[in-house]
Amino acid sequence: MEKTGKDDIQETRSQSPPPTSTPIPSEAPPKRPWWASIKEPGSAFQIVIAALLAIAIGLTVTSTVDKIPDAARAILGIPGVLWLRSLRAVVLPLIVTSMILAVQRLKDMTKGGPILAKWTITYFVGTTFIAIFHSALLTGLVWSKLMTIADEDSLSVDGLSSQSETISETGQASTVYGVVVQMFESFIPQNVVFALANDNLLAIVITSIVVGYLLNPGSAILRAVQEIETLIVVVITFLIKLAPIGVFFLILPNLFRLDISDVGFNLAILIAGSLAMMALHTFIILPAIYLFVCRSNPWAYWFKNSKAWITAWGTASSAATLPVTIKCCLERGIPDTVVKFLVPLGCLINMDGTAIYFPICVVFLAATQGHVLSVVDYIIISLLSTLASIGTAPIPSSSLVLTVMIANSINVPVTGMFAVVVAIDWFLDRFRTALNVSGDMFAAAVVTKITGMKEIIEEDSSIDGDYDRVNEPMVRGPNQV
Repeated sequence: MEKTGKDDIQETRSQSPPPTSTPIPSEAPPKRPWWASIKEPGSAFQIVIAALLAIAIGLTVTSTVDKIPDAARAILGIPGVLWLRSLRAVVLPLIVTSMILAVQRLKDMTKGGPILAKWTITYFVGTTFIAIFHSALLTGLVWSKLMTIADEDSLSVDGLSSQSETISETGQASTVYGVVVQMFESFIPQNVVFALANDNLLAIVITSIVVGYLLNPGSAILRAVQEIETLIVVVITFLIKLAPIGVFFLILPNLFRLDISDVGFNLAILIAGSLAMMALHTFIILPAIYLFVCRSNPWAYWFKNSKAWITAWGTASSAATLPVTIKCCLERGIPDTVVKFLVPLGCLINMDGTAIYFPICVVFLAATQGHVLSVVDYIIISLLSTLASIGTAPIPSSSLVLTVMIANSINVPVTGMFAVVVAIDWFLDRFRTALNVSGDMFAAAVVTKITGMKEIIEEDSSIDGDYDRVNEPMVRGPNQV
């Protein structure tokens, strides 16, 4: 066949060398104005404003209105409860997918995996011991000296509410060996489906680690886990944008329950002592560890992650805050594998705030009835607080039953003052949770620095689950599973 002129032109073009393209210099991204982050939905600034506004309105209403109807609290709390339930709904699949993918990455590391696991456990146990030590020391030397013996009416068991009485009976029925056995039994689920249905998070984490280790790279199950994680990231990103609304409607109804006139001297000491020791741990001890290891400003790091600990304060649940904590750690440049292994594990066993609260709460029950504790009693409290803080579920007010168990172990009877502890626990629980979440974020940075996982992660980037790319098209390259 004869070639036409058009064909000759196309052939000539195809044979001609491609034109050399001059490299275009990359332009620096435009500098965002300072108010851009404030206008961003779900920003830390918006969450802070929402929390402060809820506190101001709540304190104003409680100081001017004699009695707030229960119906008003319930209806006002609906948006916050719905937001909290939505967060909890994604926690379980988030933990499962995060642990499976993190263990898959650790399998590909000849040295990094065991080192990360070793330093994570070491850091969590070490900070828990430090928290219990300074809590028991300050409680024995300072706070117990300020507490006074309560009158007989306050100590009367008849004054216990039905909720306080139920918690007290449950705690009294618990034994030390029973708690230890139950903690170890919670590692292995008897029924995996039952553990999933009942949010037995520790058993779910252990199961996810085993499954992640046994899965072969590139398997269909692993691809399904990655797709599920992608969906979860989209849902979490949307829920975080609603965080200011959720936090506002969680805090406001709870403040309507606060009756400042009922706060007695002993209760004021309990609140002040707990908050002071939590502040010591949050602003002095953990930042000192971070400064020593990372050689950077710990308070700037903590404020940059304010979205997580403010959400923790609003929800009073480390588990519900887990998605926000993971996102904040990733935004700080912490490797994906470290975050998705360390943070879910810390959500379950890194309970520094709870560890601080146990000693002063038990001493409060003893001091109000004139029971003087010995050094041996404080040692028993410290040991049991360590076990109890690890075994505490990451849900609101889960430490009350264990408080009764520790009190019974040193022969401190539960009196009517326990009702006071129950009545104020919802308030202190928010600060405990904020400390627990702050501890997880400090741990992520410290363990990353100690293990040097950043360089290892950069070499192993075949599996991608970065939260920052949630708005990009879900298109995988040839090297991705």
